[in-house]
Amino acid sequence: MNLTPLVTDNITELLVKIIEFTNIRHEILSHNINGANKNGFIPKDLEVNKFSSVLNFAIAEYAQNQRLLFQDTESIKFGSNGSFKVEPVIDEQAKELLEISPDRYLEIQIDKLLENSLNQKIATELLKQRQNMTAMG
Repeated sequence: MNLTPLVTDNITELLVKIIEFTNIRHEILSHNINGANKNGFIPKDLEVNKFSSVLNFAIAEYAQNQRLLFQDTESIKFGSNGSFKVEPVIDEQAKELLEISPDRYLEIQIDKLLENSLNQKIATELLKQRQNMTAMG
């Protein structure tokens, strides 16, 4: 889902990036759950802490210089017109846990999925409120 056309200001741009990130992560975590019973399956995830750091840096840059500046990482790349691309990485902890305790592995993947869904819902609701405020003038 391309939400980039919704961007009207810096706050909206941050919220759109969070929604896009959580959409991608939802797919990856669902794949981790669905693939748990397959031989040789290797779970992946997005680098949530790095994404959070990138957003924190962008917010700090905005507070200081009135501009959003997104810095690329190895797995997160920002392009023109507000686009960005995230690459999943192997989740080493999940991989190890899947081998020793598949039930616990599934519990943690479900917890991650629930947390991700909550983050997505919050960002979506804030975006809706933002759009309503903008529409009202």
